[in-house]
Amino acid sequence: MFAKPDLHVAPVTPELAEPVRALRVAPEQEPFVGDTTFNLDDALRDANSEAMAILVGATAAGFYRLDFKPTIVARRSIGDAAVGLRAFFIDVDWQGRGLGTRAVQACCDDIRARHPDRRLLALNVNCRNVAAINAYRKAGFVDTGELYLGGSAGPQHLMVRKL
Repeated sequence: MFAKPDLHVAPVTPELAEPVRALRVAPEQEPFVGDTTFNLDDALRDANSEAMAILVGATAAGFYRLDFKPTIVARRSIGDAAVGLRAFFIDVDWQGRGLGTRAVQACCDDIRARHPDRRLLALNVNCRNVAAINAYRKAGFVDTGELYLGGSAGPQHLMVRKL
C-alpha cells in the first residue's frame, strides 16, 4: 500500500506566488475556473479575500480563494458566518490522484482553525461541470437547489458545506 502524499493548505506567500501562477487546468476546465493569475492577484489585493495554495509537501498543486464578503457567492447575504470558496482547482498534472476531496477537507480544517467564527462554506459550480458537482458532493457539499444565473460560463448551482 502506498502512503498518501502530505497535502495541506496555506496562504499564498510571496515565495508561493510564482509557483501558484504557473498552475494550469485542462483547456475544457478553463471556463469554469477562470484565469489563475487574475484570481491570485485579485485575491491578494482584496481585503475581504485570502489567496490559498494547495500544497503537496512544499510543491504547489492547486489554488483557491476564500471570500469573506457575505454576498460574494450567492449575490445575496448568506450570513456573516459564511465564507465563499472560489476558483478552486487542482493542477492538471496532479488531477486524478484523489487530492480534491482531501484538499477540501484541508480547506475546512484551516478555516475552522484560523476563522472559528465561520460556520458555512459556500460555492457556485457551473451546471455543466458535472465532474466538479460530483467531487463537491463527495467532499460534503449539499446543493441548495438555488441557481446563480449570472455566471460567465452559464448557470451555477449554489452548494454549501457546514464547517
